[in-house]
Amino acid sequence: MQFNRCSRCGCFFVSSGDVCPNCQQKDAYEINQLKNYLENSSMNSSIQEISLNTGITEKNLHRFFKDDNFIGSDNNPTIL
Repeated sequence: MQFNRCSRCGCFFVSSGDVCPNCQQKDAYEINQLKNYLENSSMNSSIQEISLNTGITEKNLHRFFKDDNFIGSDNNPTIL
């Protein structure tokens, strides 16, 4: 375990992830929302369109798409 800064809210915490324990549930909710959106939408959505339609910030969308666990999805959009 190490001392980290949450990539979502900026607070400091001791753990092995990139988000604090308070933000883990928010991330899980937004990832689920994003996966549902991608299953039901055009494969050529831009980050801006996804953000507008889901309410997820572009910063968090970029972070989610960079995550190796999320990349395993068959429904990754073409990011324009």
